[in-house]
Amino acid sequence: MNNAELQSRKDAATPRGVGVMCNFYAERAENAELWDVEGRRFIDFAAGIAVCNTGHRHPKVIAAVREQLDHFTHTCYQVVPYASYVTLAEKISKRAPGNFAKKTTFFTTGAEAVENAVKIARAATGRPGVIAFAGGFHGRTLMGMALTGKVAPYKLGFGPFPSDVYHAPYPNPIHGITTADSLKAIETLFKADVDPKRVAAIIFEPVQGEGGFTPAPTDFVQGLRKICDTHGILLVADEVQTGFARTGKLFAMEHHGVAPDLMTIAKSLAGGMPLSGVVGRAEIMDAAAPGGLGGTYAGNPLAIAAAHAVLDIIDEEKLCERATRLGDKLKARLNAMKAEVPQIVDVRGPGGMIAVEFGKAGTTEPDADFTKRVQAAALERGLILLVCGVYGNVVRFLFPLTVQDNVFDEALGIVEESIKEAVGVAA
Repeated sequence: MNNAELQSRKDAATPRGVGVMCNFYAERAENAELWDVEGRRFIDFAAGIAVCNTGHRHPKVIAAVREQLDHFTHTCYQVVPYASYVTLAEKISKRAPGNFAKKTTFFTTGAEAVENAVKIARAATGRPGVIAFAGGFHGRTLMGMALTGKVAPYKLGFGPFPSDVYHAPYPNPIHGITTADSLKAIETLFKADVDPKRVAAIIFEPVQGEGGFTPAPTDFVQGLRKICDTHGILLVADEVQTGFARTGKLFAMEHHGVAPDLMTIAKSLAGGMPLSGVVGRAEIMDAAAPGGLGGTYAGNPLAIAAAHAVLDIIDEEKLCERATRLGDKLKARLNAMKAEVPQIVDVRGPGGMIAVEFGKAGTTEPDADFTKRVQAAALERGLILLVCGVYGNVVRFLFPLTVQDNVFDEALGIVEESIKEAVGVAA
C-alpha cells in the first residue's frame, strides 16, 4: 500500500464530512514520532489532538492494557461492574479541584462527557438553561454543537439545535474583549434573554482549544464562580483538552484557585484509549436517577487500565513540571522571533498548551493564509502542527509531554524555519 492508493480508497469509502488534515497514512508511532506507510518519519506535535500527553505507545500504558486483556475486555460496567472502574473514580475524585466530597462517572468520548454534565446539571437544579461562550468547542453531538461557539465547520447544515442554550463573549484582549465585557454580557443575558433562575449551568473551557488556545483570565473564572453562587447556577469546567498535565497542572482549574461544581475530562485521560468522564460534587452527581447515566462502552476496562497507568506516568515522570519547562522553551523561541516576524501577534499559553497567533504584518488583523503556510511548510519538513482559532490564524502546539529533548529541539528548529519561509512568501 502507498499513500496515493489509500487516499483514493478513502475518498471512495468514507464521507467528505470527516475532514482529514494529512494525505499520508500512519503505519506506526513511538512517543513523539510516527511513520507513514511509505516509511517517512514525522514529529507529532498534534498528539491525536491532545490525546497522547504521555506519548504514543508508552510502555506502561501498553503493559496495563495487555494485562487487562488477559482478564476480560468488556462486561458493560452497568451489568457486571469491576474494581478498576471504582478505584479510578476514587483517584480522579481525590485529585480534582475542590475541598468537598466528589464522585466520578466514566463515558467514552468528550462529547458524551459534556452531554452528561448538562444532564446532571439539569437534574440537580431542575432548570433547563445553559450558558456557553463564543469560540468554545464542546463536541459534535447536537447538544455539543449547540454549546459550541463556532459555526463553520461544526454547525453548518445540522440545525435546529437544542433550545435553552445561550452564548456570551469569551475574554480575548487581543480582539478587544475584556473580562469585564464578558461578565457584563452574562448579566445582559439575564436581563434580555433568560431569567437566571432558569439557568442550570455555565460551561467554559479554562483554555479555549478550538477557539484559539486562549487562556481564561483568573478574574474571569472567579467572576463566573461569583455569578453562579449568586444565582444558584452550576459552574462546569470543560477540561477535555486542558486536563492531565497539559497546562502544567493536572487540571487547568488549579491555576485559578476556584473549584467547578462539575468537570468534564477525556482525551489524555487514557493515553490513546477512548475514555471520558464527569467528576463533581457528590450531591450533584447523585441527582440523576439510577439508569440515567451510563453507556454500553462507558468506562471500558481496557481504557480504565490505561488511565491508571497514565496517572502513574504523570506522577513518576513529573509531566506537569515538564510541560511547563518545555512550554517555556517553546515560548522563548517564538518570542525571540518577533523582531524579524511582524506577523507574530501573540505567543501564549500555560504549561505545554502553547499557541502563536498570526496577523497581517504589524497589525492584529487575523491572517489565516500566513498561518496555513506555516503549517504546510512544517508538514513538508516532517512536523505535524494544528491550526485553530475563530479566524483560523493560530498554530497550537500539542507535543507529547514525554517528547525526547533532542526531538523537541529538532521540532523547534523546524518551527522557526517554517515561519521564516512563510515570511519570505509574504514579503
